[in-house]
Amino acid sequence: MKTLFKRTALAAMIGLSTPALASLAYVSNEKDNTLSVIDTETQEVVETIDVGQRPRGILLSKDFTKLYICASDDDTVQVLDLATRKIVDTLPSGEDPEQFALHPNNKHLYIANEDDAIVTVVDVDTKDVLAQIDVGIEPEGMAVSPDGKWAVNTSETTSMLHWINTETFEIEKNIVVGQRPRHVEFTRDSKIAWASAEIGGTVHIIDVDNLEQIHEMSFKVPGVNQDRVQPVGIELTSDGKYAFVALGPSNHVAVVDAQTYEVLDYLLVGARVWQLDLDKDEKHLYTTNGVSGDVSVIDVEDLKVIKSIKVGRYPWGVVIDPTS
Repeated sequence: MKTLFKRTALAAMIGLSTPALASLAYVSNEKDNTLSVIDTETQEVVETIDVGQRPRGILLSKDFTKLYICASDDDTVQVLDLATRKIVDTLPSGEDPEQFALHPNNKHLYIANEDDAIVTVVDVDTKDVLAQIDVGIEPEGMAVSPDGKWAVNTSETTSMLHWINTETFEIEKNIVVGQRPRHVEFTRDSKIAWASAEIGGTVHIIDVDNLEQIHEMSFKVPGVNQDRVQPVGIELTSDGKYAFVALGPSNHVAVVDAQTYEVLDYLLVGARVWQLDLDKDEKHLYTTNGVSGDVSVIDVEDLKVIKSIKVGRYPWGVVIDPTS
């Protein structure tokens, strides 16, 4: 399979200037135990990487040198070196790691352990387990605020957001939200948090300074039964203009005005849309569609789906390396 590295090497051999490399998008394929690597310039898969069993959550280190992978059925977090695209290490994670979030210090990894109802905090350099924090039943989503003050876990069965002080590793507040909360996303200034509730069909907007809900959103996709409208992944543009919400088996992404919380549009993507990520210029949004086994590409300016990229079986997570 042709890769970016091969194209660069070929250019050097024939005396051409080396082309600028596009960003690479990494997609975790839950049923294939692989990552698909997408060249965001050509919007094609350029490599497939074997990883652990049932990969779900994936995230980049803050220096963009490593990719962390929740290998849920292996009860571990794998570390992929982005220069070689090889698994180089594993981290302790507790049982069934689902999602995780990395503190801005690039050291403390907060891991949701669904089977044990805990959040495990691991130092990625020393591999020491710094804390195991009791949370609600079936913890799933995990986020850390950009200012590093808060780690937030969502417990699906308890229907709560657990707010963890990152200095003390203690829960300071629990906020009840809709049924089966799955994901939390902070604004860049750490002032607002968006939390999705899958079975509740809602998104909850939280004022971080006061730790209070200030708004609750629901969605009505034309022609789709309401029980199929299940919010999961959320992505916010850095300019504060849009929020994009993956609506699960409705097969749509909601486009939301991030200031007024008005739903502007519903975009049809692949089947069972899970997670989303913006490319480095925020011109395109990539969505993982679990049942159809593909990634949809959305033009952010025109708010239109422009391409579907076939990946592995049951794609779940997606992150884009802005430095590649």
